[in-house]
Amino acid sequence: MKERLDPNSIAPEGYKAMRAFQAYIEKSGLERSLMELVKIRASQINGCAFCLVMHTSDARKLGESDERMHLLNAWEEAPVFSPRERAALAWTEALTLITEGHVPDAVYEEARKHFSEKELVDLTYAVMAINAWNRIAIAFRKQPMVSHRSAAA
Repeated sequence: MKERLDPNSIAPEGYKAMRAFQAYIEKSGLERSLMELVKIRASQINGCAFCLVMHTSDARKLGESDERMHLLNAWEEAPVFSPRERAALAWTEALTLITEGHVPDAVYEEARKHFSEKELVDLTYAVMAINAWNRIAIAFRKQPMVSHRSAAA
């Protein structure tokens, strides 16, 4: 698959605005490891190869295990995630799959048990951002940076 175009060079002001939004999220105080799990899960749902490679690599650098990342697609059945992580993953799925029932009250109530109001707003911004980044990468076929060894496997 060939990359279609580079939106960052074509519309640098839009990219600058996205980076500013991302910078706010990164300074929000939410755990970086949790944010990487959220980014990976949304990217799995959206099928964004570029973001999956980027965020699994970033998560590994933060000490995340391959086992937990492999289990993200089945987080509801996997006992390796904390209640806070589970609430964040459910929130991520509800927002990413918004047309499949919007955000159910039960998902909101569970998220409120584990996140302050400010944290929940910031988590929502984080989910919004990764969904936007996924859509940009998918629309313009941004190619994942995979190692030669990974590509041959």
